[in-house]
Amino acid sequence: MKMIKKIRPYVYLVPAFLVILCVTLAPILYSIFISFIDLTKNVHKLDNPNLWSFIGFTNYINVLKDSVFWSSLVRTIIFTVVTVGFEFILGLAIALILNEKFRARGLVRGLMLIPWALPTIVNAVLWKWFYDADHGTITGLLARLGFTDGYSNILSHTTSALIAIMTADIWKNTAFVALILLAALQSLPKDIYEAAKVDGVKPFQRLFSITIPLLAPAILVALIIRTMEAFKAFDIIYIMTGGGPGGGTQLLSFLAYQQSMVFGNFSYGAALAQIMSIFTMIFAVIYIRIFYKDRG
Repeated sequence: MKMIKKIRPYVYLVPAFLVILCVTLAPILYSIFISFIDLTKNVHKLDNPNLWSFIGFTNYINVLKDSVFWSSLVRTIIFTVVTVGFEFILGLAIALILNEKFRARGLVRGLMLIPWALPTIVNAVLWKWFYDADHGTITGLLARLGFTDGYSNILSHTTSALIAIMTADIWKNTAFVALILLAALQSLPKDIYEAAKVDGVKPFQRLFSITIPLLAPAILVALIIRTMEAFKAFDIIYIMTGGGPGGGTQLLSFLAYQQSMVFGNFSYGAALAQIMSIFTMIFAVIYIRIFYKDRG
């Protein structure tokens, strides 16, 4: 009877594990398998697994030899570092403000979550309209302030298009970081801050000596999640620029989509996806080493 009671909770978890296995693990393993074979947009090959040939690391070598991959990688790293960096700084600032007591704090918290609550597709369409060359709100504002000569197509220039996409991403996801940090802030012990005030520790010193070290686990979670999402950003790029102009906003995720779904190089796209996963894990390891280097 005791054994049944011990096993019962794990039995209830079986359906969830099966869903994870079918929805997550199986596609990942299949993608890894495809990356080691020669599978292209060939009807005969797709329908007949007997024609699939094992080619080892050839797809990975081809990816690493491709100059387009390296330019997309640099662009992806820039996109990830800039967006995640700004989201962390702004998110921390918002969390610190909302952690203080003031009137209408609940209303401000609710309004803060609106950008994050919007579907990415809606967010992308909204910002694409903001940057519209003829009627865009932002392009019109820049023209009135004298930064541009009349309405200009921001999304038609490589640098400005990438900045525009990063701005849209930061606007949407800053609230997510702020929410995680705010929840962690509210769980911090108050007596530490009271003791620091008694000792004459200034607010700026409290931030870096007490708050940020105590927030390290929450910061780590927020950075890892946002880095994973930023590194595989696709839909916002697909809608706003389609990877253009001239491939100027083509990140690795868009390149993988293009190779797989447009050109039919499924194995190449799968290999590229695995390389993206490796870089994401590298970012995670870097974060962990930075935040826990003094903890052994």
